[in-house]
Amino acid sequence: MNKNPEYSSTGFQKPGCNCCHHNPTTANEMTRRRFVSLAGAGAIGTVTFSGLTWSSLLSEKPFEEYKTKRQPLVVKPILAYEVPTRRDQTSWRSWGGIQTEKDAVAEIERINGELKTLKEKADFPVEFLAVSSVKSDKEIEVIADIKSADMFLVYAAGGGMKIFDTLNGMNKDIVFFCRHRSGPVYLWYEIISPRYLRQHTDKLALTGITENDVVIDNQDEILWRLRSLAGLKNTVGSGILAIGGAGAWAQPLDAVMKVVMEKYKLDIQDVSYEELGKLIEEAKHDKSTVARAKSRAGEYLKIPGTQLETKQEFVENCFVLEEVFIRLMEKFKCRAITVNNCMGTIMPLAESTACLTLSLLNDSGYLAFCESDFVVVPAGILLANITGKPAFLNDPTYPHDKTITLAHCTAPRRMDGKKLEPARLLTHFESDYGAAPKVEMLIGQTVTNIMPDFEFKRNVGMTGKIIDNPMLDICRSQIDISFECDSRKVAEVMPGFHWITVYGDYIKEASYALKKIGIELENLG
Repeated sequence: MNKNPEYSSTGFQKPGCNCCHHNPTTANEMTRRRFVSLAGAGAIGTVTFSGLTWSSLLSEKPFEEYKTKRQPLVVKPILAYEVPTRRDQTSWRSWGGIQTEKDAVAEIERINGELKTLKEKADFPVEFLAVSSVKSDKEIEVIADIKSADMFLVYAAGGGMKIFDTLNGMNKDIVFFCRHRSGPVYLWYEIISPRYLRQHTDKLALTGITENDVVIDNQDEILWRLRSLAGLKNTVGSGILAIGGAGAWAQPLDAVMKVVMEKYKLDIQDVSYEELGKLIEEAKHDKSTVARAKSRAGEYLKIPGTQLETKQEFVENCFVLEEVFIRLMEKFKCRAITVNNCMGTIMPLAESTACLTLSLLNDSGYLAFCESDFVVVPAGILLANITGKPAFLNDPTYPHDKTITLAHCTAPRRMDGKKLEPARLLTHFESDYGAAPKVEMLIGQTVTNIMPDFEFKRNVGMTGKIIDNPMLDICRSQIDISFECDSRKVAEVMPGFHWITVYGDYIKEASYALKKIGIELENLG
């Protein structure tokens, strides 16, 4: 028996239902034929099981050994400086406190101390390579570990623009750090805007670098940018299983998936319900799998704050489905999964809904989303990877009186990434069947809400505070949040349909990451 709220069972997300407001048109369902067609065009991958059986998945490794981790952001710190030579009766040195090799050695020691502190404070995986010092662009070529870096953290004490141009030409993200009062003042504290960012003009003249890539003195300003880039690294090019294919809510599917592949470059693997059904059927007839599901369901139900208000059989079946999903993700090296149009498909196969299953997956560190809505799923992956916390995909309502209700039958319980919130296990609302958690989220908690647009050009971001967990006749997990912006303003600018909500304030990180892939974030403050 496990009564620990830190119980590591997986998390939940709500499957898309067949009702009109969740799936307004069946034309947006990704059929097997259309999925393969897109894959042939180089847009999306496809899985053909070809003899894959439950017994073969069981033989891969013991179930408890599965792990989910974000990959570390590999940062290369580079000190750019120069050592001038004195000349009589003329200017012979530029601004700045790094003028000698001795100064540079002391500065590297200072940088190493700051990087150690950043590493200790980081709530995301990050690896700092050794600090390299360069006085010219030619010296960059001989840095042995430079190609292994995901990004450059450039300490712009001095040196010429060719150093920066060479680094920018390597197609890696760059954050520039300049000192004002945190140590010896840097030359580029004076001239990084007119000389480099604007290239002696009145407007930003660079590609891939903006004013937001410059930090003065503040180590925390470095930290949140690294957090953002770590999230982006773990999102772009990542894999996701699409059970029943991809969807796009009310949008033309081919157009949405084209943009998803251009900006996020996701490796989307289609798993048909026919293929999934065979695995579920085999799993339900495997005594060890069923016994494991019953045992884990029993432990889950004993967690303090967990209240069963549906049939325990539904819960047990969710744990069988959870293991099927996990083993598929491990087989195809994916941390993420989404379920399309499952109300008429998963229920007869799993004899439950996927709601609790997806919640369990999220709570264990996987990224699980219902409805296979790829208008919003990429943003959910990004926010989860930035924060290290589960993302709650939800249906927004209409903003009024600086309040809005967000709801879905698939909410994670481990919303802070650590402890399980209290939850009532009910049926899925629209079908009154299966198991879905009503998560009682923390009152007073600050949350970040990201509203993706249908065209992947302009997302909207807004923070708020949870003020209630109501019990309306809508999707089971419900929160009322308050916000500071004018309600009419929110109504006027909110795009798309589904929102992504996470605990904490991550508007800066989201904006920074989205900008890198060509999506602007309008911050409603």
